[in-house]
Amino acid sequence: MLHGITRHLGAGVAATLLIAAALPVAAQQQNIEKLKQMKVSGTDPNIPTVAQDGKDAAQLRENLKRIKMPPGFKIDLYAVVPDARSIAVAPSTNMLFVGTRKTKVWAVTNRTGGATATEVKEFAPSLKFRNPNAVCWTRDGFLIVVESNRVYTFPAAEFFYEGADVAVGEVVAQGALIPPEEESFNHSGRVCRIGPDNKLYITLGQPFNVQPREKLELYTKTGIGGIVRMNQDGTGREVFATGIRNSVGMDFNPKDKTLWFTDNQTDGMGDDIPLGEINRATQAGQFFGYPYIVADTRITENGYDKDTIPADAVNPQVKTDAHAADLGMAFYVGKQFPAAYQNGFFSAQHGSWNRTKPIGARVLFTSLKADGTADKTEVFAEGWLDDETGIYRGRPVDVAIAKDGSLLVSDDYAGAIYRITYSGQ
Repeated sequence: MLHGITRHLGAGVAATLLIAAALPVAAQQQNIEKLKQMKVSGTDPNIPTVAQDGKDAAQLRENLKRIKMPPGFKIDLYAVVPDARSIAVAPSTNMLFVGTRKTKVWAVTNRTGGATATEVKEFAPSLKFRNPNAVCWTRDGFLIVVESNRVYTFPAAEFFYEGADVAVGEVVAQGALIPPEEESFNHSGRVCRIGPDNKLYITLGQPFNVQPREKLELYTKTGIGGIVRMNQDGTGREVFATGIRNSVGMDFNPKDKTLWFTDNQTDGMGDDIPLGEINRATQAGQFFGYPYIVADTRITENGYDKDTIPADAVNPQVKTDAHAADLGMAFYVGKQFPAAYQNGFFSAQHGSWNRTKPIGARVLFTSLKADGTADKTEVFAEGWLDDETGIYRGRPVDVAIAKDGSLLVSDDYAGAIYRITYSGQ
């Protein structure tokens, strides 16, 4: 954008603008280098906390009275967390780290071991994150944060989160996750997981509604519109899966180690097509159909419907309602819920923005067959969307399994984390 502006300005003014734009980036990198060396950044160590009571929290609890779930389940407000997106349950403490699509990662602490969090505050405020949607943990306690075009690692984040300065490393430097010229505000929220192979997996949404043909080769090569994996130090990067439009949720089945992921589909084709997808990757190198086909629908934009569908295209395991926006997912690894939930996964639907009658804003559950493929998908929790008025009172983004087996649900619209428990009564 600055290059377009500077064409109409004198050289001196243009140079000033470009220097001004570069200053925040340079200052950010200088701060990162300080933190790598365990030096002080000068940021105020007194980090404000987010109020967990008051009328907003009371209204959130009131809204939850509308949520319908199977008998025996109960939902409550766990924490007020502005813009809450991806959830990473800390491995050793009673904490969550929560990503956003803005500039903050939140540290959510439960110091009493009760039913609600006791403190929510910004994590690493001396860093100014850019769309830190993705948060996940390594097996040895490193927190991974993935921005649109950078990957951070934070050793022992759950033990050294109290102050403004934290130890940090760069797994992937700014501008090296995708080519900088492909950066976009669209489809730029990443998700991450550590796989059974101990590698880091990252989804890379392609930024268009339907990518132009001239982008296909580049995107296939770099993994945009797919999933990439790498060693935890950023080496050994490879493209794991392609043919994906925009995945904002994935998890590994703990039983057979296969990778499952959601995929958000093409807009502008009508209310009821194309259907959403939840896919299963059984090995590296698989192609999942996009942009030639989505579920049962051929993509007409840019003439892809005239092409032959690649013979190796993998069909989705689950087809969901069109435009419901399937986002985060997690296999249920707890023991609190009944046996029927022990062999399957929960997934969140954010809700539609481009449908005549809105749909979504709910949590689904998918059971699996003995061979590890999808069996039945059903609505597990709904009521954030008022069917009569079309008004959203919340939009679920991610799901995560707490240590006690309860289900955590993030909501970026209402700014909250919910907790679903089972008592059987």
